[in-house]
Amino acid sequence: MKHIVAFTFATALFAAPVYADEEPSLMERGAQLFFEGLMQEMAPALDDLAELMEEAGPALQAFITEMGPKLRSVLEEVEDWSVYSAPEVLPNGDIIIRRKPDLPHDAPEHAPPAEPEPQIDL
Repeated sequence: MKHIVAFTFATALFAAPVYADEEPSLMERGAQLFFEGLMQEMAPALDDLAELMEEAGPALQAFITEMGPKLRSVLEEVEDWSVYSAPEVLPNGDIIIRRKPDLPHDAPEHAPPAEPEPQIDL
């Protein structure tokens, strides 16, 4: 994602109008060289990303078509995701999402008294 943002930023810089009668400052020239180098370094990664999207696109579309309505109903039912722990995959393949304990309400009402530490006679 950082690569896409940097590429967009670099493209925006180069799309800005350049005045023919003004010579760029050293800072502008340095920034231009930096972003040219960055674009050259990012070109293979962007090509790989495009190739990955071509391969994964149909599978993602099928997943969204099949699971979209079910996920939408789950999202509508859950009001606050912050009260749930991260999903866990059980050994049998089931995925569970546990609710975090509400500490003030789930704390035992009558906790056993703590045992006093043994006293040492000096």
